[in-house]
Amino acid sequence: MIATDLRDGVEQLGEMIAGASRIIPFTGAGISTECGIPDFRSPGGLWTRNRPISFDEFVASPDARAESWRRRFAMEPTFAQARPGRGHRALASLYRAGKVPAIITQNIDNLHQLSGVADDDVIELHGNTTYARCIGCARSYDLAWVRQSFEASGAAPDCTDCDAPVKTATISFGQAMPEDAMSRATELAQRCDLFMSIGSSLVVWPAAGFPMMAKNCGAKLVIINNEPTEQDDIADIVIRHDIGETLGPFVGN
Repeated sequence: MIATDLRDGVEQLGEMIAGASRIIPFTGAGISTECGIPDFRSPGGLWTRNRPISFDEFVASPDARAESWRRRFAMEPTFAQARPGRGHRALASLYRAGKVPAIITQNIDNLHQLSGVADDDVIELHGNTTYARCIGCARSYDLAWVRQSFEASGAAPDCTDCDAPVKTATISFGQAMPEDAMSRATELAQRCDLFMSIGSSLVVWPAAGFPMMAKNCGAKLVIINNEPTEQDDIADIVIRHDIGETLGPFVGN
């Protein structure tokens, strides 16, 4: 059912939240746009201006690795200045209240952690852009070290332990999804009684399969997104309004 009126939608959502004991939020880019982080896929988004660099291209081409890091450093002020929005804070309130055991996210911006959700309880399907990782041995690196090395040599850095390339700790096109995160997300989706898809276009698979999985396992499904999704017809309620306005009433003290 589509909630045409925001007030009615928020009221129905509140009733569903009150009646649920195990809520799993699943968040996409839309929850972070009010924080100043642009959507990648929407018209005018980053990927309409810059073609994404695939994982295979990153591995094979020094030029691609350098370009990838140039793009990341160009975005640094945006990510560094971003703070959790009303959507993040509302979910953190539900987390503190014991309603939300964990959050599944497609986002890479670290804002759920900054809102107060423990690192271990943020299931990052697409990684995290606030630090770097060796693609060989998985050693972590601060972005400051990467930038210093990059600016000194003009080339993307390699791992000091195994000489493999270092990239942001995100999942690129063509890169394998993180097995542990996918396994935990699957278990959470199968064992909740309310699944909330928030700000996701639900077009990126396999992550987009989690709302349907939760619904098939008996959970109620809420979709909050400005634009229609292909799973709207199976949702118990669809709220096509601003995420901050929709979830703002659930921000606790």
